[in-house]
Amino acid sequence: MQVLKSKSSMVSTMYRFASRDGIASLWAGLSASLLRQSTYSTARFGFHNYLSSLALRKSGKEKLPASWNVACAGVSGGVAGLIGNPTEVALVRMCADGAKKPSERFNYSNSIQALFRVCKEEGFSAFTKGLMPNVVRSVLMNISQIATYASAKQWVLASVRSNDDITTHSIASFIAGTVATTLCAPADIIKSRMQATAGKEGIVQVVRQGIQHEGPLFLMKGWTPAFIRITPHTILTFVFMEQLKKVVQFSVTPTVPATVKL
Repeated sequence: MQVLKSKSSMVSTMYRFASRDGIASLWAGLSASLLRQSTYSTARFGFHNYLSSLALRKSGKEKLPASWNVACAGVSGGVAGLIGNPTEVALVRMCADGAKKPSERFNYSNSIQALFRVCKEEGFSAFTKGLMPNVVRSVLMNISQIATYASAKQWVLASVRSNDDITTHSIASFIAGTVATTLCAPADIIKSRMQATAGKEGIVQVVRQGIQHEGPLFLMKGWTPAFIRITPHTILTFVFMEQLKKVVQFSVTPTVPATVKL
């Protein structure tokens, strides 16, 4: 919906795509999405864990200050945005094909073919399309998800419930997902529109055309489907990460051998 110039709702857009191209069209770009998650998401969480651990050792404190956590999240998000931009181009194009005329579609069969064709037909520089807004989005996504989750979790434990369990993690991650969806929407719109075509439109041109033809609220277009996608993903991510941390902490805790009486 982010690349559509019409004002169709999410349901009507899904119905139109499914009736015209078949129900499978609703899963267009699945292979690119999986490839993107394996590069971009792995990088942003992996780099954040590494940087936050390094910062914690340097600070000599038991707990990383909020400002340091935000800085680590921002840097790791920016690096992940750089790493994941090629797969982002493939994903956006595969998902946006259904909104185009048949003659204008890229018709990539899978994510690997998409990457090869982009490089062959447009050159390696095509992988940098929408790079700046994608990096900005990645920084905002990491900060809004990780920093908001940490703050929301502290608030839930202090004001709502005292148990540090799955329910607490779910509430905090729901708040983080909502904040992330809202903060990232403008950068996501600009990035998607720049990457969806083979043209050379810049950020200023995309914003100017959007405001001229759709009004300033075009920057929040597709918020509902983005919320439906990002928030459950955020909840599952942090719930599983919290459980994995407990498992890892339990597995590395040294056991005290029993005293043998002679």
